[in-house]
Amino acid sequence: MTAGWSDAGAGRDEGWADGSFDATARIVDAGSDTDERQVEAALRPKRLEDFPGQTRVREQLGLVLKAARRRGTPPDHVLLSGPPGLGKTTLAMIVASELEQPIRITSGPAIQHAGDLASVLSSLAEGEVLFLDEIHRMSRSAEEMLYLAMEDFRVDVIIGKGPGATAIPLELPPFTVVGATTRAGLLPAPLRDRFGFTGHLDYYAAADLVTILHRSARLLGLEADEDGIAEIALRSRGTPRIANRLLRRVRDWAQVHGEDRVTHIAARRALELFDVDERGLDRLDRAVLEALCRRFNGGPVGLSTLAVAVGEEPDTVETVAEPYLVREGFMIRTPRGRAASGLAWEHLGLTPPLDAQSMWSATLPIDDAGGGRFEG
Repeated sequence: MTAGWSDAGAGRDEGWADGSFDATARIVDAGSDTDERQVEAALRPKRLEDFPGQTRVREQLGLVLKAARRRGTPPDHVLLSGPPGLGKTTLAMIVASELEQPIRITSGPAIQHAGDLASVLSSLAEGEVLFLDEIHRMSRSAEEMLYLAMEDFRVDVIIGKGPGATAIPLELPPFTVVGATTRAGLLPAPLRDRFGFTGHLDYYAAADLVTILHRSARLLGLEADEDGIAEIALRSRGTPRIANRLLRRVRDWAQVHGEDRVTHIAARRALELFDVDERGLDRLDRAVLEALCRRFNGGPVGLSTLAVAVGEEPDTVETVAEPYLVREGFMIRTPRGRAASGLAWEHLGLTPPLDAQSMWSATLPIDDAGGGRFEG
């Protein structure tokens, strides 16, 4: 980060009155935060060239930023989408760092009224980056104000009420909005269309996670064996945030047990202690699979019933456990409910009943007459 960021954040530890804050206060003044947040901040890459993985998005975003710097103008607004923990916030901070501009951070849930957004926008400086996390959760009135601000760099401030109300246009300096969302489908089309660049972040390959973990271990001053790093990467669900968290837990285990480095044995024992198995499944994931297989004969079973069986809310099962289980082929979503795949039975060391085996058996003829068809 540039020195300008530190100057911009001076005296702003408590943030702005509108609820937003400068990233400088979040990073530089980390003494008031927990140790976990300090570590997470320190592990974030500061430049685009240091950002591992996401090659296509990185190259596209780098082109947009380089062209904007050559023109001497703020770049187009940027929308980043993808599952949690893949680096959307980090990329937003990198955008500001590459442009050598301060960044203002707020979130959709914090902007529930148009006045909240107007307060944020009216205090932006020219070229500043406004990061809106979970942008799909903004209120409708704030979204409509954001349309005008992003396109024409102005907002209309309403003075008074009823027939005597007056709209006063307020001109804004050029700025860049970086929006982040885990559910791009919930964004209204008029808002999506105002972003000049849209990047979708995918889950990381194990090789990219190994690179991230080596860098994190170096920044933490931690010696690590290649096998230990690889073991953590394989159990990180393709997510850097999870990988860095598991690395810190393995470090804790190694230090408590008198080891001075992350080894393969240390990684396996630490992750077993924290209920992370060799496929990256945690306690909730395995509870869902065991409920499906042991209590409901493999399913299908409704989401609400499944949630009651594992003692969680339906939203927790649907948003936390289900995406990874479906992506890895452990769970199948059907019109009748959730069902366990053959891989789930195998992972739990169970034998599926005959009716469950036939239910999902598929025959794919390779003759000219037929296409794939499901039987059973």
